[in-house]
Amino acid sequence: MIFDTHSHYDDEAFDEDREALLYNMRTSGVERIVNVGADIVSSRTALALAERYDFMYCALGVHPSETGSLTEADMDWIREHANHKKVVAIGEFGLDYHWPEPDAATQKKWFYRQIELAKEVQLPIIIHSREAAAETMAVLTETKAYECGGVIHCYSYSPEMAKEYVKMGFYIGIGGVVTFKNAKKLKKTVEELSLGDIVLETDCPYLAPEPMRGKRNDSSLLVHVAEKIAQLKRVSVDEVIDVTTKNAQKLYHLT
Repeated sequence: MIFDTHSHYDDEAFDEDREALLYNMRTSGVERIVNVGADIVSSRTALALAERYDFMYCALGVHPSETGSLTEADMDWIREHANHKKVVAIGEFGLDYHWPEPDAATQKKWFYRQIELAKEVQLPIIIHSREAAAETMAVLTETKAYECGGVIHCYSYSPEMAKEYVKMGFYIGIGGVVTFKNAKKLKKTVEELSLGDIVLETDCPYLAPEPMRGKRNDSSLLVHVAEKIAQLKRVSVDEVIDVTTKNAQKLYHLT
């Protein structure tokens, strides 16, 4: 059974059929899902969804692109709910320099702050990093964020950097992008990593794998990601699903 380590079922793309879609997940071979907050509103919704569905868990955090209006009161809310039995991580947070706003200083301020919070509440972290490879690595190293454990979500950098993250104790999140024809660097990363270093993720409703690229993504489509990883690693699909599910359970401290 598949474990989707990173989803956004609070997104409006699921408003028309969210309940029916989630109700049928187990019949689609999906055992567990972690719904990840991108701001305080979505973190609240993620927690509500996790409370509603027994197979769903959540992460609370603020995406770097949403840090412009972040406050210490928001951090207080995350801290107050971090011990909920369905909260398994702090995230997603980090750095995203693809967009000019908010400025780098603001993003870094809240990157440091959310690492500090994760250490305080003793939860693993979900790291978002886009076009900020060196600075992300520098912050995670400086703060010893690896002491929390966690995952580098939607990994997009070099195989060499992935190996450094693995040495630090992070898992590497692999999703639909690995099925894209132009994803040569990510495919090489998967080839060079141990299967024990990888977790599956959708980032749904975004980044649907081939042959559904460009359409709405959901956890049932992770089978296509597992198939591509199996091809790259020259192992069975069942082995990919089994190992990555066990990895996800270790990542989020679930049995």
